[in-house]
Amino acid sequence: MLLTGPEGVGKTAFAIRLAHLLLCESPQAYSACGACQACRWLASDNHPDFRHVKPDSEDEGEEGAKEKTKKRGQGIIRIDQIRELESFVFIGSHRMGARVVLLTEAETMNGPAANALLKILEEPPASVYFILVSSRQKSLLPTIRSRCQSIPFSVPEAALSTTMLANIGPGNDVARYLDLAAGAPLRVAKWSEAGLIAPLNSLIEMLQNPPADPIGLAARWDGLLKSEPGFTLEHLVEELQRWLFDLAQERLTGSMRYHAGWPRSKVSQVNFNPVALMGAWRQLMQFRRSSRHPLNQLLFLESLAAHFLRALRPDPT
Repeated sequence: MLLTGPEGVGKTAFAIRLAHLLLCESPQAYSACGACQACRWLASDNHPDFRHVKPDSEDEGEEGAKEKTKKRGQGIIRIDQIRELESFVFIGSHRMGARVVLLTEAETMNGPAANALLKILEEPPASVYFILVSSRQKSLLPTIRSRCQSIPFSVPEAALSTTMLANIGPGNDVARYLDLAAGAPLRVAKWSEAGLIAPLNSLIEMLQNPPADPIGLAARWDGLLKSEPGFTLEHLVEELQRWLFDLAQERLTGSMRYHAGWPRSKVSQVNFNPVALMGAWRQLMQFRRSSRHPLNQLLFLESLAAHFLRALRPDPT
């Protein structure tokens, strides 16, 4: 099963609940009972018939494990993670029931890992369930997608999202941040819980009146990143992409998709070239891919600022 859709609409939460339901030994209607031995093992992350595969993360494990993970390549699913599933998949169940493999952020598999998973999916044993979750399904191998039952998730209605975020969202500006998250309520909740609302506001203020000097702009970004440890390069690059997209859309249609809740700035009133803006948006995809592990943060930011400001030149026509 492949759960697809934008980030922040509940795919992973649904996948975890489904895994619990499949492994529960006393299910109740459409949910796990929460009291049986299997549910207790799942609650302690210790069920022998469950495997959760996800990208390497530098913040997991002890210091030695952190360094090991960093060297292997942070933010990807590696082939050895998939190979470790072979003994799990092709050996019988410990509880004589279902076995479940949950693979989140499946699009982060590198080539060897994807090919290794494909071999397992070609002849899956009975009673083994594979649940893949992806926010960018087009990055998956077509042969993997063809072997899965795809279930698309969409953003909920704005009224439902606003109600859901009433107690956990960013104060009275829920609608503004829902626009910024393209309508995905769990992204807004995650930003709020991680303390990312304030740095996002600061960055948007910088983009509304950016300096013309890329070195100066990079220094501002560097200061923001250092003052807000939870705000990462990836967050910054993603917001720059949203900003460039909105400038292009406003130039073409007169409306913004992500920043409609913010006051119009002098920058948004400049006669930009939408082709140049979207070209820069595509270039920033390369920056986003390398934003998790830049060799030198300041040099990365200076190059990023140069590409960004180059797109903001007024259109002479």
